Parts: sequence; C-alpha cells; structure tokens
Amino acid sequence: MSTINRLTYFNCVVEKGSISEASKHLDVQPSSISRQLVALEEELGVRLLNRTTRNVGLTEAGHKYYEYSQRVVAELEEAKRAINELQGNPTGTLRLSMTVGFGECVILPLIPLFREQYPNIDVELELTERVVDLIDENIDIAIRSGRLSDSTLISKHLMPNNFVVCASPSYLAKYGEPLTPNELDRHSCIKYSYRGWREWFIINETPSKLSIGKGLSINSVNGQKQLLLSHAGLALIPLWAVKEELNDGTLVQVLPQYVLSPYETLSSTYAIYLKRELTAPKTRVFLDFIASHFQNSNG
Repeated sequence: MSTINRLTYFNCVVEKGSISEASKHLDVQPSSISRQLVALEEELGVRLLNRTTRNVGLTEAGHKYYEYSQRVVAELEEAKRAINELQGNPTGTLRLSMTVGFGECVILPLIPLFREQYPNIDVELELTERVVDLIDENIDIAIRSGRLSDSTLISKHLMPNNFVVCASPSYLAKYGEPLTPNELDRHSCIKYSYRGWREWFIINETPSKLSIGKGLSINSVNGQKQLLLSHAGLALIPLWAVKEELNDGTLVQVLPQYVLSPYETLSSTYAIYLKRELTAPKTRVFLDFIASHFQNSNG
C-alpha cells in the first residue's frame, strides 16, 4: 500500500478517535487499518499512537507527524481536484440535501438534465426538513432558506421566497373570498407547522402579524398543497409549490395586492456549501447549473 494511503488511514484514526470509527468512515476492515498503522510506524521507526481497546491517543511524535500528514493529504486532494478541473470532466458522488417540498417541486425535475450534461457525476439526494451539518454528514451542497450564520460556509443566492395566499375555486365558492387580510380569521387556514413558518405576516414598513382562522396544521408544503386541492381552506404557501395550479386555474390566488410572508421579513433560498480554497468540480458545476436555471426562469 502507498504511503499516502497510510497517511489517510492515520489522519482518519486521529480525527475519529478510534480505529473502529475510522473503519466505519472509510469502509475498511479495522484489521487492515491496524496493519497499515503498524507499517507506517515501522517505516518511520517511531510510535505514533498509544492504543487502548476503546480509543487511540497521539504520542509526542504522533502530534508532530499529524501536523504534516494533514497538509500532505489535503494538498494531494486539492491537486486531484485541480487536475479534474483542468480535464473538464467532473466525476465523483455529489451529495445534496434540501427540504422535501422544494426538492420534489423544483430540484428533482432538474436532476435528469444535470445528469445528461455530467454523466460521470453520481447524485445522492436527501429530502429532509431538518438542518443538516455539512461536515458531519458529508454533504456537498444544502439548499436552505433564511440567513447564513456559520462563517465556515458559503451561500449562493438562488431565488427570493415569494409567498401567496390561495385556495381552490370550490372553497371560495362555498365560503367566499377574503378581500382584506383582516378577513382571514373567518376562514379555515392551513398552516405550515415547521418552526419559523407558523405565523402569517403582512410585509410593509412595519411588518405585522395577522390573526388567521384556526383550521389545519401540517409539516409539509406538499401536504399544504394537497389540502388546498381538497378544498380544505386557505394557505400561505411558496409560489414555486403552486405555480402550475395557479396557471391552470386549479387554485386561485387571493389578496394579490398584499405582500405576505411566514417571516417578519422577506427571505430567499440559497445553495450552501463549505468554504474551501478550491471547490470540487462536481460541486462547482452543479452550483453553476442551478444558478443558470434560476436566472433563466426569473429572467
């Protein structure tokens, strides 16, 4: 086995705290990792790790060696990315995370087009309402709404979050159409129960929370849409989720003269990725691909 592979094993054991955890992360047998660590120590003629049955600790020599080993492996990975970039043939597995509704309505239809352009990139998608940790969960790009607070991440603006209040024609025929926001408390309102999206605000110089009718609450944008289509009430919902239904008349926008939002301020959707000296080609080409799509669709 090459020295660089042994360094990769060594770094992973140090960072994960044990051979067993490094084994899970690298998908390599623990015995194989142990053999390579022994070979590395024999090659150097010094002990790098103090091993116990549960974990490992660095010796003084191990601490010094790890400082250099980190840099060597990181620079080699950067070199591989640079060559990949130069060849113009991005490869690898691209891991994406996004909310269920946005993923199903907006991103999933774009994936076949992306794969046609970059057939050597495999795509793994996670649709979830939780906020993922890009480092711990090995995510290349997360698509999120709201403001960025973590300085280790970079955000690329994709689109503003425009919300509309809408209902089915059948619901409006039965219960009437609200003409002002103050009339919303007389209607069955379908709330999105995700934290931060539960209230309805009218956006003006001084945003104010609206009083809305009690009705239904659901933790899915697609669930909101299905309830709308089942004539269950009114919903404040992202425009991207109901664009087709508004165009074909299946749903009808109400209060179009007002700007409403589930936040006290207007917000946007971003592609979030790790701050690195050199962005991996697979990440860069996907960022460019979706940015181009949103630019064209908003243009």
